Amino acid sequence: MTVSAAAAPSGLQIHPMDQFKISPLFGNGDVTWWTPTNATLWMVLAVVCVVVMMVMGTSRRAIVPNRSQSIAEMAYGFVYKMVEDVAGKDAVGFFPYIMTLFMFIVFSNFLGLIPMSFTTTSHIAVTAVLAMLVFLTVTIVGFVKNGTAFLGLFWVSSAPLALRPVLALIEVISYFVRPLSHSIRLAGNVMAGHAVIKVFAGFAGVMGIGAILPISAIVAVYALEVLVAFIQAYVFTILTCVYLKDALHPSH
Repeated sequence: MTVSAAAAPSGLQIHPMDQFKISPLFGNGDVTWWTPTNATLWMVLAVVCVVVMMVMGTSRRAIVPNRSQSIAEMAYGFVYKMVEDVAGKDAVGFFPYIMTLFMFIVFSNFLGLIPMSFTTTSHIAVTAVLAMLVFLTVTIVGFVKNGTAFLGLFWVSSAPLALRPVLALIEVISYFVRPLSHSIRLAGNVMAGHAVIKVFAGFAGVMGIGAILPISAIVAVYALEVLVAFIQAYVFTILTCVYLKDALHPSH
C-alpha cells in the first residue's frame, strides 16, 4: 500500500461546520478586521432587503395597499404592538431601534436559508455585537432615566431582609450574563439547524435509492428552519423589550 493511498480519506466525509467559515470575497489571503468577507456581503444584502421592503416598498403608499406595502405595514404593526405591550407606552420612542433589530435579524435568518448562501446570524461575533448594543443601550437608558434608582432592579424589596443581599448578587450576575445568553440563543439555534441539514445532505449524496429518507428529513428540517428563522428574531426582539422595560421601570 502506498503512502498516498494510506493517507487518503475513506468512508463518509461530512463537514457540517464548513458552511460557517469566514472567507475573503477577493483572493485567499488572511481575514482581518477591514477585509470584505462573505459575512460582510450577506449582512449588506440583509440591509438592502430591509431598505427595499420598508422604504421602496412603501414609497407609493395607497389606501388600498399593494403586496409590498401590506407586508411592510404588517411588520411595522407587529413590532410596534410588541414594544407597546411588553415595554409600555413610554418605550415607543425606542421603536425605530427595535424595529431595525427585528428586520435585520429576520432577513439575515431567511437569506441564510438560500442554498449556497451564508448565515451571518450563525456567528456569535455578529449576535454578540447585537446583544451588547442592546445591553449597553438598556444600561445607559436605565441610569439616564432613573439615576441611582436604577440599582433598585437588583434589590428585591419584597424578599425577607436576610435574603436580599444574596438575591442582589444573583440579580447582578444574571444581569451581566444577559448579553451572553441573548447572543448564544440566536446563534446556537440558527447554527444547529443548518448543521443538521448539512449532515442529512451528506447522507443523501451517498445512499442511492435510500436517499429518500435523508431527503425527507432535509425537507422537514428545512420547514422547521423557516419557522425558527422567524421565531428566533421574535425571541431576540421580545427579550430586548423586556430588558428595556427593566430600564424604564427598574423597581422590583
